[in-house]
Amino acid sequence: MKIITTEIPGVVILEPEVFGDARGYFFESYSQRIFDQAVRPVRFVQDNESQSKYGVLRGLHFQKGEYAQSKLVRVVHGRVLDVAVDIRRGSPTFGCYAAVELTGENKRQFFIPRGFAHGFAVLSPQAVFQYKCDNAYAPQSEGAIAWNDPQIGIDWQLPAQAVLLSAKDSRNPPLAEAAELFDYNEDYYA
Repeated sequence: MKIITTEIPGVVILEPEVFGDARGYFFESYSQRIFDQAVRPVRFVQDNESQSKYGVLRGLHFQKGEYAQSKLVRVVHGRVLDVAVDIRRGSPTFGCYAAVELTGENKRQFFIPRGFAHGFAVLSPQAVFQYKCDNAYAPQSEGAIAWNDPQIGIDWQLPAQAVLLSAKDSRNPPLAEAAELFDYNEDYYA
């Protein structure tokens, strides 16, 4: 497993070694031992999957407080742009983002630590998206920021008129107006 750092410490891309021949391919998609040594010790407790069509943009989501989540995301079919935004007040990279294209072909994964908002946009006709979480979903702890916040300036690689949002995501506030975020000096893994 190759670990690729991003411009934001802690946010990493994981690239598996794929073994292929005339029959097809094999790769190890997750190893707790390798992940803990190369990234950080995290105990994932839930796996999720979504299927979306071209233009669907899900995000930018996070969970607050005791329900804060890390995510390890990947695409098994299709192509998405996946984004992590630093929402830890006091962080040197507060409001900055890291992005990666995840595809069924490149088999890359993206680790989003606690303290980050997460979202993705579907760039192919359809995409199947899978992710691991290290904390249970808690609706009372949901938080979100606007996908198109000009201060963050994410290039989602989609024309604005093609973006398909949920009703809830269309009402997310910009980062500057988000009520409860994270503190850079607090350890959300303790």
